[in-house]
Amino acid sequence: MARGIRERGREFADLIVMESGKPVAAAETEVERAVWTFQIAGEEARRPEGEVLAPDAVPQGVLHTGWTRRFPLGVIAALTPFNFPLNLVAHKVAPALATGNTVVLKPSPKTPLTALLLGEVLQAAGMPPGQVNVVTCRNEEVSLLLNDPRVRKLSFTGSPAVGWELKSRAGARRITLELGGNAAVLLNQDAEFEAAVPGIATAAFGLAGQSCISVQRILVHASIAERFRALLLEHTLNRVRTGDPRDRATLVGPMIDPAATARAEALIQDAIQKGARLLSGGNRRGPCLEPTLLENVPRTARLAHEEAFAPVATIETFSEFSEGLALINESPFGLQAGVFTQNLELALQAFETLDVGAVLINQVPTWRVEHLPYGGIKQSGYGREGIRSAMREMTEERALIIKRKPLPETFSP
Repeated sequence: MARGIRERGREFADLIVMESGKPVAAAETEVERAVWTFQIAGEEARRPEGEVLAPDAVPQGVLHTGWTRRFPLGVIAALTPFNFPLNLVAHKVAPALATGNTVVLKPSPKTPLTALLLGEVLQAAGMPPGQVNVVTCRNEEVSLLLNDPRVRKLSFTGSPAVGWELKSRAGARRITLELGGNAAVLLNQDAEFEAAVPGIATAAFGLAGQSCISVQRILVHASIAERFRALLLEHTLNRVRTGDPRDRATLVGPMIDPAATARAEALIQDAIQKGARLLSGGNRRGPCLEPTLLENVPRTARLAHEEAFAPVATIETFSEFSEGLALINESPFGLQAGVFTQNLELALQAFETLDVGAVLINQVPTWRVEHLPYGGIKQSGYGREGIRSAMREMTEERALIIKRKPLPETFSP
């Protein structure tokens, strides 16, 4: 399957660009990541989880031995979003196949063609007929899956409103939710912030901000704030290209649809009306929204606590490291956070304090690789993905206990 994706990589990348408006360089990266997702799942399939038990640790367990093994749940319903139409599909399909499950996959109605092309690759690779079923339908028709008792697990990536509604209706089914975020990056006074500027700009504005771990909140120590602000503004205005996603130099392509653009504009205007200062951007360029930076966004503004899902970021200063951590924790979301510091004690303090699924030190929270655990807390989700973690959540543990006969007294090893 991985080889099939690689062989048709150009076709996948072109389709992602046309279907979602993702810049071509990012589309090519997504294809490469999907190859890794299937390769890693294939490797993990050779390492099934299990545990040797010790019933004889207590007197009544003498002459007993046992072990555990994980078994597939059965039918998994997978609902995927538009922003990663190949790799987020792969993150549900690959671990499901690696654990022997079957899948009913419903891709986003905005980007169904990439999932259908993946279905062709799976068939060509020899997947048994019916093991993965790609069903293109309206979101309203998902209730057919929820009402079918054969579905043992629901895996959903999308908006918090839809995700928590699905959880309330899931009943006894297993469920994994990968939902929204308004990821923060914190730069302490000892941070090497000059080198961090390009990565932060890419993490905030790349993919037009249409990623749940896109940087939305930038928290900067007051002692370096003026210099950092100037560098980030200079980089954004002169180095971040907005426009045609087929142009390899483009970082900010179009929003997925006019409604998404209008919502982002409403968030920006709400913040400005409540006292925020617009540093750059804020305007449309055809179907694109310019990379937008604001500062002094008040807590009463929607942008302070909602997910923008657009190329929009805010800058805020703090004086004490603990204050910065508290600002990160104010969010109703808790997916990933990035902390730039050279102090190991502060890094460990951030790890112990932040209410997020992952803390990244000297890295932006938009960073992710396929085999590591991935998921959030609070409004950001429920459960974990990442190949190994997803395989665990797509299986159930079963124990085997065997009572053996006592060895004869004359036995000699």
